[in-house]
Amino acid sequence: MAGVLTEAAQALDEAVMVGHSTGGMFLLAVPELAAQLTGLALISSAPHAGWRPAFARYAQDRPLPGVDTAAEHYARQPDDEMLRALTLAAAPWNFSPSAAAGGRALLAGLPYCHDAVAWADAHFDDSYRARWTPRTLPTLIVSGGRDHIVDQRLWQDEPGFHGPRILHRRIGEAGHFPWIENPGAVRAAFADLAGLLDT
Repeated sequence: MAGVLTEAAQALDEAVMVGHSTGGMFLLAVPELAAQLTGLALISSAPHAGWRPAFARYAQDRPLPGVDTAAEHYARQPDDEMLRALTLAAAPWNFSPSAAAGGRALLAGLPYCHDAVAWADAHFDDSYRARWTPRTLPTLIVSGGRDHIVDQRLWQDEPGFHGPRILHRRIGEAGHFPWIENPGAVRAAFADLAGLLDT
């Protein structure tokens, strides 16, 4: 993973990387990127794996029809299509009811890679902790105010994720994919990041 990300950063003169959820965690797990990036955006991500127990409790308290069956099918036949089916069954956890249809359409159209998920499950998800912090790198940390997947309060107590060049933007009435529910606010947040890149 580290080699792929650093190679991508080196291929550009001024690289700004954007990671959503686990994608942002992957970026923070590669300390070599600190010296290679011009900017960073983390959407619905986290500084460590402490979000996982809270999400497990949330999911247990709000069971969705079809999730258990989809999970059983995926366990028996772990491939890309079964992963897609499981993700779609769990889609309501990611979106507010008003955005459920658009969110499901987004998830249905994405490519899925079981091998990547299996690797992360075995080697990354439970033990993840950021290996570097942006500190002076222009950075946007943006999240939905109703993100029930990754607890965004985790950033509050993490040193190195606060400062004049680190922007925190909370998108009200939005879930784990805030650009689906409030694209205008997400565009405005990225405009703020662009302003930091110009200074």
